[in-house]
Amino acid sequence: MDSQVYGGSPTILFFVLLFSVAGIPSALPENSVYRPTLPSNGSGQINSNSILVALLDSHYTELAELVEKALLLQTLEDAVGRHNVTIFAPRNEALERDLEPEFKRFLLEPRNLKSLQTLILFHVIPSRIGSDSWPTFESARHRTLSADHVHLSGGGAAKLVDLAAVVHPDAVVRPDGVIHGIERLLVPRSVQEDFNRRRSLASISAVLPVGAPEVDPRTHRLKKLAPPAPAGSPPALPIYDAIAPGPALAPAPAPGPGSGKHWFDGESQVKDFIQTLLLYGGYNELADILVNLTSLATEMGRLVSEGYVLTVLAPNDEAMAKLTADQLSEPGAPEQIVYYHLIPEYQTEESMYNAVRRFGKVRYDTLRLPHKVVAREADGSVKFGQGQGSAYLFDPDIYTDGRISVQGIDAVLFPPEEETHAAVAPAAVRSNVKAAKPRRGKLLELGCKMLGALGQLARFTTCQ
Repeated sequence: MDSQVYGGSPTILFFVLLFSVAGIPSALPENSVYRPTLPSNGSGQINSNSILVALLDSHYTELAELVEKALLLQTLEDAVGRHNVTIFAPRNEALERDLEPEFKRFLLEPRNLKSLQTLILFHVIPSRIGSDSWPTFESARHRTLSADHVHLSGGGAAKLVDLAAVVHPDAVVRPDGVIHGIERLLVPRSVQEDFNRRRSLASISAVLPVGAPEVDPRTHRLKKLAPPAPAGSPPALPIYDAIAPGPALAPAPAPGPGSGKHWFDGESQVKDFIQTLLLYGGYNELADILVNLTSLATEMGRLVSEGYVLTVLAPNDEAMAKLTADQLSEPGAPEQIVYYHLIPEYQTEESMYNAVRRFGKVRYDTLRLPHKVVAREADGSVKFGQGQGSAYLFDPDIYTDGRISVQGIDAVLFPPEEETHAAVAPAAVRSNVKAAKPRRGKLLELGCKMLGALGQLARFTTCQ
């Protein structure tokens, strides 16, 4: 009994399915021919023949990218699922070149997502408006998905959407919508006002920069800020310092002897670059020579104050440690060594490298007149000097402020003339001594000739 029941169940299921399928056509509406091209329900699911798919796959790729960035795919799917739509798509050139770059950056910022969504939805009307149903005489006002309104006007070949001309009417036609190509982007008033507010400095709630609070080391309490200066009080800075041109405002005036006008604060700039050497590390010996062993720091500050510029070739501590006591013990030796490392020009690592790459060899004047330092290109860097006394620029732009430039090198430079004299002088003295002969008087020479004629010259060593 049980076997008959289970054996007959497939037959019963077959007839049930057959009657169910046979009853489907009677349940379909008469215009079921167009149902495959439209969404089956309002859930947002669309098929491949939808106007939204055509928009994403069409040549209006810039607008499709904006739709994806605005996170509006689901919203447009729901709109297409409920009714036909009309989309005004600006051409790609209008979005790439004609759109203001600042406004485009504003739209793509994450915090302005709402403005971008409003802008995209402003191009969609929740009704089908083809070119054949375009208003001919009076402008028609239509509500968009952004709750704003656009005005359609024109007749015949000239069709307008607000102030934008329709260049490709009925560019894409689908059963659930139509796309018209327009010449430029449509910007609603709300998005334009939001952009103006963001761009206006009045809408930015800026915080005035205030320094960190200072603590009095004696009382361990916060120091009180100085009260604001009352109106009409003298300025904190002298008028002369306030109107003095800086490197970024005007070229340095031509310095003259005894001019007495210090256009720049050279002392402060020299202190800054020496402090930078100490903080950078590895240049303490040069800083010690400038400050303690010599008065060069004061002289450099005076030069910069009068309008001169300087480039310092700074040997590091390892290079300074190779100097012998004899080289530093002579009077004025530290000054002469440093003078040869001061170039009366403002040069950076880039400018010097470009110069040696272009000219091959460059001779820079130094403050140790008349000696010059030779620069060449080597191993992708700048090489100063010649032979064993050469140095590479390996710490570029340690300090650059427009007046003083500090470039770190790995050896101490000496003028080539000094090295040549030191090596050649002993040989020259020996050659001179060897070539010298004692002079003989004319009477002695006459006597030697007479003895030579008689054959007795060999007996006298004086005549040999």
